[in-house]
Amino acid sequence: MAKILIIHGAGMNMRGKVQTEIFGPMTLPEYDERIRGYAAELGLEVEIFHSNIEGEVINKLYEANDKGFDAALFNPAGFGTGYPALVAAIGQVRFPTIEIHISNPVRRGPISETARVSYAMVTGFGLPGYYLALRGVKDVLAAKQ
Repeated sequence: MAKILIIHGAGMNMRGKVQTEIFGPMTLPEYDERIRGYAAELGLEVEIFHSNIEGEVINKLYEANDKGFDAALFNPAGFGTGYPALVAAIGQVRFPTIEIHISNPVRRGPISETARVSYAMVTGFGLPGYYLALRGVKDVLAAKQ
């Protein structure tokens, strides 16, 4: 069974509390529950991680690399721009990283710098975007076997 790391970046813990007009009323624990359901439906194992601290996210990526994870889904949230060490870490891990956003961040500001080193992006589909990304990862991994 493929093992996928799900990373929620800076500010994701505020989902359902602020900016509900953009991101909706669901809280981060509700996101996690739905993501676990998507993974189970697709036969994937997920580990979910959140941090508001760049260094912790970098360490988690490197740890996943060392533990042989197959891919990562990363919602950078507040880490999208201005974090060169995070960009470097995404570029250094051996597995594909898929950047994911609930909304379309391009409509609100500059394009994510982490997207430049990501394998792919899924944006604007709300929470079902995680399903799309997990499905895409599953297909990509299957094609490599």
